[in-house]
Amino acid sequence: MKNHGNCESSKRRLIFLLVSLTLIAVSLAVGAGQPDEEIPRLAKILGWKAGDVIADVGAGEGQYAFAAHSYVGSKGKVYATELDPKKLAALKTEAGHRGWKNFEVLEAAEKETNLPVACCDAILLRRVYHHLTAPVEMDASLYKSLKPSGVLVVIEFPPRASLTASDPVKGVPANRGGHGIPQKILTEELTAAGFVVDKIYNDWPDDDYCVLFRKAPPPAH
Repeated sequence: MKNHGNCESSKRRLIFLLVSLTLIAVSLAVGAGQPDEEIPRLAKILGWKAGDVIADVGAGEGQYAFAAHSYVGSKGKVYATELDPKKLAALKTEAGHRGWKNFEVLEAAEKETNLPVACCDAILLRRVYHHLTAPVEMDASLYKSLKPSGVLVVIEFPPRASLTASDPVKGVPANRGGHGIPQKILTEELTAAGFVVDKIYNDWPDDDYCVLFRKAPPPAH
């Protein structure tokens, strides 16, 4: 019995070790401390409050979009857009389970947000921009989707050699320099679309950077 007990104990330790290693691997892949570390900071930076209309473009699994709903409450609205068919279906299923009338899942497009015109107080793109294959058109669509006083926040990372080799991004402009996007190029493209840089946060988790843009009014004729 003693040997049997030792064997079971060893098995439990092995299982615990394997689970721990798996969690560490996942954490390294998606970024430690996220989204728990990012969401409160984003809410503060963007001033999320009851009644706001917020969009998460390229929402993925929806953690940020669902969290935003807790800030805007029943008087606000959240849009979650996604291009990947499987993620889109999963978002719709989860949103259906939650039963929120003011949470809308939309299919994204390569060149369009598919959001209503001038609908949003704030739009978030988290690690999405470097995947855009038509950034000029999408930037114009983002501008169009924001209210006159709206803000756009983009979280990105500079090109990383390890990702460029193992997970290249296809179809994006060559000036990205690999998997990721230089901050200078991102800001140049979005300011060309009519946005104004409000603030840059270079202390974002996992060596990412976060740029807050505001929608500049169109030039007077």
